[in-house]
Amino acid sequence: MSSPDRCPVVHFDHHSPEHAADPVGAYRKLRAEHPVAWTEAHGGYWVLSDYESVFEAARDDYTFSSARTSYGGEGLSVTIPKTPMHLHIPIEIDPPDFRKYRKLVNLITAPAAVERMLDMISHYTTWFIDRVIEAGEADFAEIIGVPSIVTIDWLGLPVEEWSRYSSAHRATLSAVADSPEFRQAVEVDLPYLSKQMWEVIAERRLNPADDVISFLVQQQVDDRPLTDEEVFAIVDLLISGGVGTTASLVGQTLVWLYQNPDVRLRIKDDPGLLDRAIEEFLRYFSPTQALARTVTKDVEFRGCPMRTGDRVLLAWGSANRDEAGGFENPDALDIDRWPNRHTAFGVGLHRCAGSHLGRAMARSLIGQILERMPDYEIDLDGLVPYARQGVNIGFHKIPARFTPGPRRLPRDDRSG
Repeated sequence: MSSPDRCPVVHFDHHSPEHAADPVGAYRKLRAEHPVAWTEAHGGYWVLSDYESVFEAARDDYTFSSARTSYGGEGLSVTIPKTPMHLHIPIEIDPPDFRKYRKLVNLITAPAAVERMLDMISHYTTWFIDRVIEAGEADFAEIIGVPSIVTIDWLGLPVEEWSRYSSAHRATLSAVADSPEFRQAVEVDLPYLSKQMWEVIAERRLNPADDVISFLVQQQVDDRPLTDEEVFAIVDLLISGGVGTTASLVGQTLVWLYQNPDVRLRIKDDPGLLDRAIEEFLRYFSPTQALARTVTKDVEFRGCPMRTGDRVLLAWGSANRDEAGGFENPDALDIDRWPNRHTAFGVGLHRCAGSHLGRAMARSLIGQILERMPDYEIDLDGLVPYARQGVNIGFHKIPARFTPGPRRLPRDDRSG
């Protein structure tokens, strides 16, 4: 896709070690110099880094498509380079078909549906913390596995496999391509887990239970039942979104709160501040840094010539640091910031359906850790960040120490 008429061309690769070392600084430089720019990395793609460009493109599904095509290779359409994963519905579906699938997903992710899950979320949060509370030390990266186990239980998949689902999906986005971790995920874990998912879907058609897969196999689109393939595509997306982003948000938040004890104390003493604070944590950390689109027609976009098939990266994390987006002093984290029209969950029709669930899990985790481990300390030298920070940003290891405390659940509780 290289061409002399690309304007402007920049040196940029959101998966490079250079970018991972300072994503905020890399995007700040782009916004200041070339908010819409072309890079030759990964076969070539456009990078949209300012709020207005990201907002406009994300709302124009007819020019900037989310559908899976052969442009840019095979695999998940919303990542650059494409990730070798099954089709995801509805994130890889464009209007008008998008709406009929999203309507079904909304039924299980709406605020009322999430409200019914709060007891389960609280239980798993308590269980995870109980496992370490008496020891006085833990890896917070393991405690924040709560979103993974909640997602797997909610869907109706084997709960004992939650960790494998979590590590496999995270590795496809955060591990270095062709690394042992990446190969383990793509060549071993994902095929094994996919087989398991197909088996559970088939079983739920015969014997429905009280879970999301059972709900989906009984739904219809276009006056016909959802196929097994469609159910699989929806479930795989819910796993991919559920096991990584909230954990990323919570991990970064806990580290920041350790570094800013005055804010940590404010939230601990007044948990009512947490709802608004979470919106600012979402803006500031942007767990999903960027997702991709494909140009459907030759078009000039903000002075740049885009062609049919061009790949485009919408940098949510960068848009969230753009003062022109209404964020005064955007590089400061202000838990009192309001209104807060961040793009952390995306913009437009494809805005994340799991946003309410993600907020509920983050609230439970942060709230209970501040309540039960109020004096926690992070070993900053022991932090191990994701090797790649281009899509999901976060930590593999967050070593922490705290004053030991009592368990809340019986010792024979075998959750997970």
